Amino acid sequence: MDAPVHTQMSTQPQAVKTAVPSRTARNRREETYAALRDLLLRGEFGMRTRLIELHLAQRLGVSRTPVREALVRLVADGLVQRLPDGFYTARLNLAELRDLYELRITVELRGIARALESDTVLHDAALLEPLRDHWRELRSDMPVPDPGFVLQDEEFHRTLLRASGNRQLSETLESVITRIRPVRMYDYLTEDRIRLTVTEHLDIVEHVLARRLPEALTALRRHVGESLDVVEKRAAHAIAQMALHQS
Repeated sequence: MDAPVHTQMSTQPQAVKTAVPSRTARNRREETYAALRDLLLRGEFGMRTRLIELHLAQRLGVSRTPVREALVRLVADGLVQRLPDGFYTARLNLAELRDLYELRITVELRGIARALESDTVLHDAALLEPLRDHWRELRSDMPVPDPGFVLQDEEFHRTLLRASGNRQLSETLESVITRIRPVRMYDYLTEDRIRLTVTEHLDIVEHVLARRLPEALTALRRHVGESLDVVEKRAAHAIAQMALHQS
């Protein structure tokens, strides 16, 4: 008669105990990833430096497990390289970045230019109106500076080009933004850059929806060019910091 009571009382506390560590571990993983990403973006490690899990764990005050998981995510971000003997800081290539930005500008501007050249090419309002509304919401509640904001920026440019109706242009842009993402994360480290990006995105999409295509073309060219200038400057600073740490 006592056994069922004993079993019921012993299992209930175990269910409570396992739920809390799960949430804590998830928070620890995210915090470790964010902290390590921030160190990399600030150039806290030398170029081609091996990132040793134990040392990073001691520096961040965590176990090696969240550090290992963060490094794997940072490989996907392009900020870390995984070689047979371990993880290393990725080498930034500013010359390649400029070439890819040139291709990006060409592809994105073509999405608007083709609508300028032919009255039969119309941007899809069903895609652009929700996009405009989303960025209006961001303007009302401005996001905090964070390198991860690059994903929202990419979605804006991806949707804008997709709305022009040329699938091949969209696929080319997708390839380009994936390759430049690691360096473009440097663009969103200050409040003024976030605010300017939101403002310029709204300006561009509202021009397109109103069929003010020459104005949209000018605004888009200026917007992407400004982004390149900021990214180059901050990435060059990170490279200098890496070289300083290495020496």
